[in-house]
Order: sequence, then structure tokens, then C-alpha cells
Amino acid sequence: MKRAALLLLAFLVALASAQTARAQEAIYVVRHAERLDQSSDSPLSTEGIGRAYRLRDMLRGAGVTHVFTSDLRRTIETAKPLAEALGLVPQQLPGADVRALAARLTALTPRDRALVVGHSNTVPELLRALNVTTPVTIGDTEYDNVFVVVPRKDSTPVLLRLKF
Repeated sequence: MKRAALLLLAFLVALASAQTARAQEAIYVVRHAERLDQSSDSPLSTEGIGRAYRLRDMLRGAGVTHVFTSDLRRTIETAKPLAEALGLVPQQLPGADVRALAARLTALTPRDRALVVGHSNTVPELLRALNVTTPVTIGDTEYDNVFVVVPRKDSTPVLLRLKF
């Protein structure tokens, strides 16, 4: 956890000195935390709830101004601790409409930073929609990735992959 926090701090320092992007400063994209079962709208497991709080602790000082989730409980519950800590109301969008989400993200103001909580299939699709060229796959048991996308005005965005 300390290493991830140090990496995030170094990234934020670099971000502060970088040229302003055409849209938001940063987008934090995660897959939902561990689910309780395989039902279609499963809540988080005990382990998943703990991970949601670790995400809150990791991103609490990252300047998040917007939170987006799918309309499924596991994404809503993953975002909830951070959203509550920051006094933000998560915006729920259908998980399959990745293009609409990408359009909403790119329409944010230059000082915005967004957290997006998605799914193992929608996170890589969203990253591609945000013009990330690095191929990303997420295994069935991977719940610990934070993908940080930093849009750049005249080139492809920077992608940083952290673990939490």
C-alpha cells in the first residue's frame, strides 16, 4: 500500500507540472471489487468491501471531482466509500454504453478528475475509447488494478497501472 501511495504521489506531482489536457486532468478507472456471488447483480463480498475502502484511502487526496459507475450494485458499492468521503454523488450509466461514458469523460472541464468503476470487459473497452493504445486485459480474479489515464492535447494519453 505504501508503494502504491508513493507512486500515486509521484504521478500527481508530475501531473501538476504537465501541460493542461484538452479535457480533464486525469481519469482513474477500476474494475469493481470482489463480488459476493455470481448472480447478475451481486453485492460486494467482505473482501470486496475492504478493497472499496482501500480505494477510498488511495484516491481520497487525488482530487477526484466526478464518480461514474455502471448500474450494478458491485460498481456502486465499490465507489461508495470514496464518493461519500468526498461528498460526491456517483453518476450511474448502463455498463454496456462505453462510448457514451467516454464522451461524458472527455466533456469534463480541464481541472476535473474522474473515477470510473466498471467491469472486466468494460474497463479495457473504455480505455480504448479514451485512445489508450496499450492493450489491457483483466483476468477473472483481478480486482486490484487502478488505471490512471492522463489525456494529452496532441498525442495519445499516458496510462499508468497501479495496484491497490
